[in-house]
Amino acid sequence: MTQRQEVPTQDWRPVLLLIGILLIAANLRAPITGLAPVLSMIQSAFDLSTAAAGVLTTLPLLAFALVSPFAPMLARRFGLERTLFGALVLVGGGVVVRSLGPVWCLYGGTAVIGAGIAIGNVLLPSLLKRDFPNRIAKVTSAYALTMGIAAATASATVFPLASGFGLGWAGALAAILVLPLSAMAMWWPQLGKQASAVSGGAAATDGMPIWRSALAWQVTLFMGLNSFVYYVMIGWLPSVLTSNGYTAAEAGSLHGWMQLASAIPGVVLGPLIHRMKDQRAVAFCVSLLLSVGFLGLLLRPGLATLWVAAFGFGSGACIILSLMFMGLRTSSPTQAAALSGMAQCIGYLLAAFGPPLVGLLRDLSGGWSMPLTVCLTMTLAIAGLGTLAGRNVRIPAKG
Repeated sequence: MTQRQEVPTQDWRPVLLLIGILLIAANLRAPITGLAPVLSMIQSAFDLSTAAAGVLTTLPLLAFALVSPFAPMLARRFGLERTLFGALVLVGGGVVVRSLGPVWCLYGGTAVIGAGIAIGNVLLPSLLKRDFPNRIAKVTSAYALTMGIAAATASATVFPLASGFGLGWAGALAAILVLPLSAMAMWWPQLGKQASAVSGGAAATDGMPIWRSALAWQVTLFMGLNSFVYYVMIGWLPSVLTSNGYTAAEAGSLHGWMQLASAIPGVVLGPLIHRMKDQRAVAFCVSLLLSVGFLGLLLRPGLATLWVAAFGFGSGACIILSLMFMGLRTSSPTQAAALSGMAQCIGYLLAAFGPPLVGLLRDLSGGWSMPLTVCLTMTLAIAGLGTLAGRNVRIPAKG
């Protein structure tokens, strides 16, 4: 009888852990992407300028940059599992505060959501390095796929909930609370584990050599510039589309289509990476899809379905590659956590300038041509950085 009790525990523990990881991943994008389809409603409700509305997309990115360096320290102090649970609590609390109504709650709740997501962003790669060291590419692809599907669902459903079901923007955004609540329920059994974030906690002692590594900076800037253009599209794609004659409902659907396209690389990229000697070619090609997306929106916006899909696929692939590089380009779990913290901090700080800068350029130029051209130029830099970061080399171990 004792043997019957032990075997299922050993069989199901990795499965439950993986399900928990996927549910956490579902919270790492959707609470932010769900904002864009109702951004025009929020602008009207509070009489916000384009730049002021762009700050709503920037706040989570600033939180990513500011909170990310502290995530390994929190994991060392409280344990990896408990810290991830705390991240879910922050996301859920931020969703509630954001939907309360006053404008200060809107901005404050958005910042809290960003803080929770930042912790999850940094610590999930450490968790994979610790618990799935031989399956980093596959599990990374799986949680990126989940992240994309959840984001697509949020983007596609928020506007209908706000308008068709009469919930308004606040009620529609509050519905996203189902994601952190579900993840907390599934992650609760992990809190009894005594394991600490060994790699995350140790990152602070092995972080400085990372900051002096050219390869680390190539990975960081590859992630950062991709995040820049990605969050520009997250924040402003519906506005770009409506300025070209699309209805708000159509723009919201295409916003969701972009998120769904960004999830597709999670299905194909993991198995593909295992067959390749390095990732230079794939990084270069998927980066060029970003260029195709912006160029198409500039020249033929009537075919936005095609351009949005190209951008979504390319950006999703770049995100997955960035996460994979944190394990593939490092020599130890400790170093992987250090690179993760660096890339999240610098990368998202860079990305934070995207939405308000593009909003300002739009206000100054009176249209979307100049902002889209700036983003197109950045995609060419992403292709070059991806080629460098995709080389089959590792950052040397300390000492």
